[in-house]
Amino acid sequence: QVQLVESGGGLVQAGGSLSLSCAASGRNFSRNALSWFRQAPGKEREFAATISYDAENLYYADSVKGRFTISRDNAKNTVSLQMNSLKPEDTAVYYCAAARTYRDYSGSASLYPYWGQGTQVTVSS
Repeated sequence: QVQLVESGGGLVQAGGSLSLSCAASGRNFSRNALSWFRQAPGKEREFAATISYDAENLYYADSVKGRFTISRDNAKNTVSLQMNSLKPEDTAVYYCAAARTYRDYSGSASLYPYWGQGTQVTVSS
């Protein structure tokens, strides 16, 4: 059974930092792109960041570029998201996801058959 389990969410003040982690089990994702998506209350799920299987290609949504950093550890089958300079508009449930492909140029959720349950991030003003 494939599982992706996120951790590290919580409540933080604007300008603060949080680090999210996602641990995969049941399948090795060292040859799959891994990504983070988020869904704010009343909004659709949106792409945040992606990292290719070899960590050579990293892409970010414009809304998080320069503040968030995605990384992965293929030996541990994990992906992380370091979030700095957080804003209230970053408040959302954050999901990690594993793609069918080596890398993702589109940020489309349709590429991702594997999803975690999500972790809440709340940024207070």
